[in-house]
Amino acid sequence: MRLDKYLKVSRIIKRRTVANEACDAGRVIVNSKPARASYDVKIGDIIEIAFGTRMFKAEVLSVKETVKKDDASLLYKIIE
Repeated sequence: MRLDKYLKVSRIIKRRTVANEACDAGRVIVNSKPARASYDVKIGDIIEIAFGTRMFKAEVLSVKETVKKDDASLLYKIIE
């Protein structure tokens, strides 16, 4: 699954276009490397996102095309 779609499905970022813009701006890092929106997310990847001065870091636990709102947080584990 594409990185921008994963960020939307997992509800880390609310809209896919916002996720796409964050990737283009270099604010999304996967496995210690800047990632493009087209990056193919795999289980075990470490995603870091800069939200202003705050850093969000999570490990991918599952990749699913559709998820209910209540189950979205089960797709990743927050680190730190």
